[in-house]
Amino acid sequence: MYSFSLKTDDGSVSIVFNNIGGIKMQNVFDTLMKRGYIKQTTHEDEIRQLLGKEAVTFYIGFDPTADSLHIGHFLQIMVMSHMQKAGHKPIFLIGGGTSMVGDPSGKTDMRKMLTQEQIEHNGERFKSQVSNMLDFSEDKALMVNNADWLMDLEYVPFLREVGRHFSVNRMLTAECYKARLEKGLSFLEFNYMIMQSYDFLELNKRYGCKLQLGGDDQWSNIIAGADLIRRVKSEPAFGMTFTLLTNSEGKKMGKTESGAVWLDPEKTSPYEFYQYWRNVDDADVEKCLCLLTFLPMEEVKRLAALEGAQINNAKKVLAFEVTRLVHGEAEASKAQEAAKALFGEGANDENIPFTEIKQSEFADGMDILTLLDKIKIVPSKSEARRLIKQNGLSVEGEKVKDFNLIIKEEDFKDGKLLVKKGKKVYHQVRLV
Repeated sequence: MYSFSLKTDDGSVSIVFNNIGGIKMQNVFDTLMKRGYIKQTTHEDEIRQLLGKEAVTFYIGFDPTADSLHIGHFLQIMVMSHMQKAGHKPIFLIGGGTSMVGDPSGKTDMRKMLTQEQIEHNGERFKSQVSNMLDFSEDKALMVNNADWLMDLEYVPFLREVGRHFSVNRMLTAECYKARLEKGLSFLEFNYMIMQSYDFLELNKRYGCKLQLGGDDQWSNIIAGADLIRRVKSEPAFGMTFTLLTNSEGKKMGKTESGAVWLDPEKTSPYEFYQYWRNVDDADVEKCLCLLTFLPMEEVKRLAALEGAQINNAKKVLAFEVTRLVHGEAEASKAQEAAKALFGEGANDENIPFTEIKQSEFADGMDILTLLDKIKIVPSKSEARRLIKQNGLSVEGEKVKDFNLIIKEEDFKDGKLLVKKGKKVYHQVRLV
């Protein structure tokens, strides 16, 4: 038996030739473990063995409670991509039915109720946002909606056939319910675990799905689903969770002053997305490179070992790689060029985020608060006042100290005006 290594875009892959000339790829379970994804498993040895011997159909559910996926979801998409590249089949489950109820996991208050139209719209948006990461061609992956089976369930038969397998006492010990008991847990939300468990059973019946994956906040729901399949069908089913995307202080990543970091370029521009990763704390670089890129682990370790000012080179690689995966090579390159222009690295400024405003609107001048409102660099005029009061706003390199500052046409240079919020947020105003 002989072995050697080769490198792919997913990292180092061990190849072993056996005595009948076959080839065995490195088990994706080992890849996920090495890169730090895996948090909990229902049956670690069995899952590893299963992933090593056959192509496994697995699923992750995404409730379309917003019209865009965010960075926390991106980590889950990365896991799906690793699994698919290793020959396993993903099911991207849109929670059109479960979104009508709302997941209580990690929430202290009841989620906002959405209409069926909103849910369908949000689900459609998700499809375009994962197209760079998952291959849905030739039945290599599926995208299904649990509304197809949940919305037509008959209540009494469902209680008799599925509800009888759930212990209320056991359900109330689950972490997803504990946080809500003090403020009040609605019966509507109490059904969420049963509905998600039924999803797993239905996907098992329809597509032979044996494995459910999800963030670690879904552990209680996942083990309930695996248990339901074992009770109803007397067949093995498995669950696995992965670490949540947190920083070195244990706080969830993906939040900025203006809100979540979204995958939709209309909600978080590719430049803003790039800058978020360019500015992560030094202590978070290695974890982000492991979880959010396909760089080989040898390269991850090399970049993470850089010290002092050199760690910025690792952050540039991280920012480019994550932006490339989400928005494509062209948008990642534009964001990179815009960053170079703003930080004096010799590139042009064509890719800096900008807003065009008619030249005539500056004929009599425009006050700074109105300008900020137009370019949406802050969410409100009251927030703009706070920013100015804290010396957090600059126009063409000069700190703004007056709420009543008037911006005139002559303040523009070659028809452009650069506005800076804080240390790292830039926006250009262009006259048209």
